[in-house]
Amino acid sequence: MTGLRQLLRQARGIGRSLAIYYRGRERSRAMDRLHARFVKSGDLVFDVGSHVGDRIASFRRLGCRVVAVEPQPPLHRVLRLLYGRDPAVALEPVAVGRAAGRVILRVNSANPTISTASDQFIRATDGAQGWQGQTWDHSVEVALTTLDLLIERHGQPAFVKIDVEGFEAEALAGLTRPVAALSFEFTTIQRDVAHVAIERLTALGPYRFCAALGESQRLIEGGWRDGPAMARWIDGLPQSANSGDVYAALAPPAD
Repeated sequence: MTGLRQLLRQARGIGRSLAIYYRGRERSRAMDRLHARFVKSGDLVFDVGSHVGDRIASFRRLGCRVVAVEPQPPLHRVLRLLYGRDPAVALEPVAVGRAAGRVILRVNSANPTISTASDQFIRATDGAQGWQGQTWDHSVEVALTTLDLLIERHGQPAFVKIDVEGFEAEALAGLTRPVAALSFEFTTIQRDVAHVAIERLTALGPYRFCAALGESQRLIEGGWRDGPAMARWIDGLPQSANSGDVYAALAPPAD
C-alpha cells in the first residue's frame, strides 16, 4: 500500500471510529452510569487502549483524572487534539505489557480499534464469525511499558480499563500489586486469554468478577462471582457473543 493510500485509509478509519464511539447521548449516559459504580470525582483512572478517547470523556465527566495510554501514532495525535489541553489528562504514547521495551504493533488502518500487538489475536480472527474482511495492513514498532511502571509514574489508580485486542493477559502480567477495580476486554475467539487474565487477578487478590457484553454498558444479571465461575460463564457464551468486558473488584459495588 502506498503512503498516500495508507494515510487516506487511516483517516477514514479514524473518522469511522469517531462517528461510532462518540454517537448518542444515551450511550454516553449508560457509560457514565457504569463507570460511576467504580469511581468518584477526583479518582485517578488508567485508560489502557484509549483509541479515540470516548472512555476518557466519560471519566472526565465524572470528575476523574485520567492517564490515557494509546500507542498508535495517528490516534495519539487525535487524543492530543481532543484532550491535550486538559490538565487532568496525561497522554502516554506507549503499549502496555509484561516488561518494558519495544513491541511490534500490527495496525488495521480501516478499523484501528482492533490494531494489536498480539499475532495470536490476528490468527484467531481467521475465518471467525464476525471478523470477516479484517486486514492488518502495516506494522509499527512502539515503546512498551508496564502497569507497575505507570503506577510508579502517575500514582495508584482507583480503576484501570484495559482494551488491547488480545494483549490483555500480557498487560496484566506487568501488574504485581492489586488495584481496587479494573476491566479488561475479552473475545469469544480467544477465551483462553480471558482465562489467563482471570487467573492473574485471582493470584493478585480476592477479586470478584462480573461482565458487560459488547457495548451494552450494563453488567450482566446474576451478580458478582469468583474467578472460576466467571471463566465458566465466558466458556458458555455462543461464538456470536463476540466480545465484552470483564469487571473485577476487590470490594464489588452494590447492585
